[in-house]
Amino acid sequence: MKMALITDAWQPQVNGVVTTLVELVLELTTLGHQVEVIHPGLFKTRPCPGYAGIDLAVRPKRLLGARLDALQPEVIHIATEGPLGWAARGYCVKRGLSFTTAFHTKFPEILHAALRVPLSWGYALIRHFHRPSSGVMVPTQGVLRMLEQRGFRNLRSWTHGVDTRLFEFRTEARVYPPVGVMAHPVSLFVGHVSYEKNIEAFLRLDLPGTKVVCGVGPLQASLKERYPHVRWLGVLPRDELAKVYAAADVFVFPSKSETFGLVMLEAMACGTPVAAYPVDGPLEVLGQAGTGNSGASLGGVMNEDLRQACYSALALPRYQARSRALAFSWAQATQLFLGHVVPVRHGLVCARSGLAQDVVTHLSSNW
Repeated sequence: MKMALITDAWQPQVNGVVTTLVELVLELTTLGHQVEVIHPGLFKTRPCPGYAGIDLAVRPKRLLGARLDALQPEVIHIATEGPLGWAARGYCVKRGLSFTTAFHTKFPEILHAALRVPLSWGYALIRHFHRPSSGVMVPTQGVLRMLEQRGFRNLRSWTHGVDTRLFEFRTEARVYPPVGVMAHPVSLFVGHVSYEKNIEAFLRLDLPGTKVVCGVGPLQASLKERYPHVRWLGVLPRDELAKVYAAADVFVFPSKSETFGLVMLEAMACGTPVAAYPVDGPLEVLGQAGTGNSGASLGGVMNEDLRQACYSALALPRYQARSRALAFSWAQATQLFLGHVVPVRHGLVCARSGLAQDVVTHLSSNW
């Protein structure tokens, strides 16, 4: 199968969306599919306002159209709602081509947190973006239900995975040599140091031991000044990041607006249990153990009191966190993805003959 994957998030950016797409492309290529990634690095770019390190394509419509014309893909997937995503959407709509999209990030919440843009305005714009999509891939059931309530249609469940070989299990927290011995327990946050991550809910917690932050972002300078006793490690290569996860006693995930949270899976794969609020991402990733309101889960602890979640997570055995991570694989996620994509001519066939499903079945058998 020849696929065009259009994304505004790609290397050298470091975030969960990029990790997801890189792993997806690797799996698709291994299965014999041809994937052309159309990303900002192929265009003239400008930095995203307020987000250093994230570059966006400038007026990409013409060049993107030329690339798609030359490629003639059988399948088009639009991964993000940035300039490239909008340009690809326009290309497909103008030509009557079917395509799929993904909802990776709650941009309305980011706009609300950073600029106080009303959530209803943000979701109206994003809903308009996804309206012509033949399938909107969503990483959690909670987010899917939320989008349904906001009027989104053609939603498809699409979970993610984790590289359990890179993020190797450790039976106990290890010393990370670059920072030396740290007072335990070590509480770790990994992610973009930005508005939507709610990182200050972690930084202001009264916890014993050492707090560690891996990541950069627009709030980094002000937070480093206000919390000088935190170990700020910046952005690390993924093999080094695995060592940091393994050096932590608990991974703290303070975000309340994340659609999934790959960093939780990476921490759990190393055996580090997670402390989080009981919201969409953690509810999907950690899983619920039994019933009731105890906050007990399969890979960590969820509690509206994040400090209490941290203390409870510290009591969990590390093998339990690893076991939960093993339930997620990129191979499984890729098969789900392949089940959701559609041929670019799917919409035309459906309109003309009503035999779209037969065509999809036929093409799928030859992919």
